[in-house]
Amino acid sequence: MDIQNLIRQIRTRNQSKIVLLVADGLGGLPIEPGGPTELEAAHTPHLDALARNGVCGLMHPIAPGITPGSGPGHLALFGYDPTKYIIGRGALEATGVGFKLGPKDVAVRCNFCTLDAAGNIIDRRAGRIASEESAPLAIMLRQIKVPRVEIFVEPVREHRFVVIFRGDDLGENVADTDPQRTGVPPLDPKPLDEQSKWTAEVARQFVAQAQRLLANHPKANGLTMRGFAAAPRIPGYAEVYGLKAAAIAVYPMYKGLAQLVGMEVIGQPKTLAEEIDVLERAWGDYDFFFVHFKYTDSRGEDGNFAEKVKMIEQFDSIIPRVTALSPTVLIVTGDHSTPAKLASHSWHPVPVLLVADSCRPDHCEAFSEAQCIHGGLGQFPAMYLMSLAMAHAGRLEKFGA
Repeated sequence: MDIQNLIRQIRTRNQSKIVLLVADGLGGLPIEPGGPTELEAAHTPHLDALARNGVCGLMHPIAPGITPGSGPGHLALFGYDPTKYIIGRGALEATGVGFKLGPKDVAVRCNFCTLDAAGNIIDRRAGRIASEESAPLAIMLRQIKVPRVEIFVEPVREHRFVVIFRGDDLGENVADTDPQRTGVPPLDPKPLDEQSKWTAEVARQFVAQAQRLLANHPKANGLTMRGFAAAPRIPGYAEVYGLKAAAIAVYPMYKGLAQLVGMEVIGQPKTLAEEIDVLERAWGDYDFFFVHFKYTDSRGEDGNFAEKVKMIEQFDSIIPRVTALSPTVLIVTGDHSTPAKLASHSWHPVPVLLVADSCRPDHCEAFSEAQCIHGGLGQFPAMYLMSLAMAHAGRLEKFGA
């Protein structure tokens, strides 16, 4: 079933407000058998109160057993089939920093990394180098030249930057050079089809020149490349849902994804509290708000259980400010699970909480994996979350006679 075409047929307009709060990488695992997950260990009185008033469940971002990247995970939350609409990480990063991709562009999300004397990776994120230190390094790489190709390099945040190659004969199907582990060297750019051979060669030349420029930096003396991508074609939120949608985020990638699905990125917040400031100021101007919180994910990727717990508690602390706005529908969830135990994204289903006057009550007393598995929403693919939000907001008419 094409859920978006169905929604186009039966959507209607009203004055309702929908808020989607996303704690990136929210789902977790116990560190010890029988112990709590990060969400269960956290003190979350406001989320627990919402759980008692709303309805809970678990979502599969892609499908059972499939580990999602952040792009597909968010696309599913936004109601798009992530196996149909493929948006590469490079396109997300480029759009997020305000770079408008053209028809001859291939964008690549890059990480600064730390290499040892043998050229092996000892830190995949260069110690999460501060943006103030990494931005000049990214700008320095603008001096790299490759024949027949125009190259743009843009800082992103912390260890991340984005490179855009512009020219003829550039395919986007090139494998990542990040081996996803330490103790080994970065991989060579490998074309995955005939059309992408020149792109891989351009990437190889770029990396070789970059390594020479970065060689003496104590932390960021190398780089890896991920998510080679051209500009996608995807229907927007106004077209599909009839919603005037706003996105509030700190990290550029999530701003980029929101823009690619037709949301307007608003404000320039640097903290979660500032994100809610933006939400409050813009409350009268939009029908739908996506608010993104990154640090639950990054602490999970660091393998730091205690810090992820603290980030969940920080996320809980802003809930009263959101509920004070009286949204018609409030959804709290994550785009995927990032258990500190695994220090990576995982396939585990993600807790989800929906609060609206039209909720059918369940018996969940807290917002946690153990409670949500018994919740009234059951387990469902994340791409159906938006149809649930629209229904509870009174924005869907009956289908059929």
